[in-house]
Amino acid sequence: MERIRYAIEARGIQKSFGGTEVLKGIDLQVERGTVYALLGPNGAGKTTLVHILSTLLRPDGGEARVFGLDVVQSSDAVRRHIGLTGQFAAVDESLSGRENLMLFSRLLGYRKRDAAARAEEWLDVFGLSDAAGKQAGTYSGGMRRRLDIAAAMLVKPELLFLDEPTTGLDPRSRNEVWDIVRLLTERGTTVLLTTQYLEEADRLSDRIAVIHEGVVIAEGTPAELKASVGSGTVRVQLARKEQRGDAAMAMRQVLGAAARQDADPAVLTAPALDPKLAARLLLELSQAGIEVEQFSLGQPSLDEVFLSLTGQKNEVLFESKEVQSS
Repeated sequence: MERIRYAIEARGIQKSFGGTEVLKGIDLQVERGTVYALLGPNGAGKTTLVHILSTLLRPDGGEARVFGLDVVQSSDAVRRHIGLTGQFAAVDESLSGRENLMLFSRLLGYRKRDAAARAEEWLDVFGLSDAAGKQAGTYSGGMRRRLDIAAAMLVKPELLFLDEPTTGLDPRSRNEVWDIVRLLTERGTTVLLTTQYLEEADRLSDRIAVIHEGVVIAEGTPAELKASVGSGTVRVQLARKEQRGDAAMAMRQVLGAAARQDADPAVLTAPALDPKLAARLLLELSQAGIEVEQFSLGQPSLDEVFLSLTGQKNEVLFESKEVQSS
């Protein structure tokens, strides 16, 4: 096949279900040999887009090509170049890891000897050789997910779709999957990753498309997306979370921007366009008797990027009586 720059090219992709628009004109370009993340909340349209690009759904409008092949008109040819793992591991838990890969290989048309060789190859690559003879039902979540990805790699696809591959996994298992994604890209596989985890997109991706309510609202490298919402972010960790209302007021007054509450109720963040304002804020907090355990000025996180782009206000601390009394 002629060398083509883009693994995926999509223009104006639309899809509706029962009168509800899920995708409202998606444009996408994914370069070969990269990790590209589709980032967005549940219902944003990420999985629907993956299903269209992997030939499982037909779009209602627009066109998409995988390695130059139209996903509707040349669906059989597209499938020879791709692999897909869904949101949940599709392995038979009653079979061993080796038996699972042997089964998938045979279903793909490999002869028994070739199927065995291919199974052993990917068991070794994904660090599952020691557990190859054990039932998949005894595997940890991370091991099951690795086995699932191994099954998708049996045809050595040039493009691998990973649809929320770490959903429900503990941090250790998530890191194991991240290592596998890095390994695959080192071997030349292009990866399209959907995720709700901003840290995952930040760590793995060369480029990110932020999808919200069926449209791409931002696209770029992680650094470009962070720069789009400001040059700096102040992070304040309070000694007493009861003071977060007063701290939020001070941040609003000094920085001219509303504070956002982190997952930790004692931590507030806010954009700071001028580094000098950060120093003024620290002085203001001290003079107001607000105890600060940690104070830092750094680059915005993808969490802040996403909240800024989508306009979600649920975690913004407004200077209300309710906040101040909490």
